[in-house]
Amino acid sequence: MNFDEFTGTVQHRLELPGTGEAVRATRATLTTLGERIQAGEATDLAGPLPMEVDFYLTGAVAEHGQRFDWNEFLDRVAEREGQTAPDDRADVAHHARTVVAVAAEAIPAGQLDQVRDQLPADEGWGNLFELVEADGAQAE
Repeated sequence: MNFDEFTGTVQHRLELPGTGEAVRATRATLTTLGERIQAGEATDLAGPLPMEVDFYLTGAVAEHGQRFDWNEFLDRVAEREGQTAPDDRADVAHHARTVVAVAAEAIPAGQLDQVRDQLPADEGWGNLFELVEADGAQAE
């Protein structure tokens, strides 16, 4: 999957009006996820993704392995995406789940499980992977 296919898929699934919005949603989600997981895991997760997308997980992050919960994750994604109104929270969560599901289509089976293992099961992080589980989207 190349960058245009990736962002086009995100744009289509989120029914966004343009590529810019799809890129913003992708950058916001993956940069924030990159902040939460360990550097090595971010690099592994980024490997199969298009170069322009993998940079969001690895190159744009000041510090990997930060500790924050699901709500803080959504706050950071919302800020980066420019969706800070209280009514935007459900959209932000849906955008994040969709971006992760599209990424899962390019990531080998088991790689996303390693990321999931780094996130606390009891803090709402399972929400991030709902569409992956529903679609069975992971690559083999």
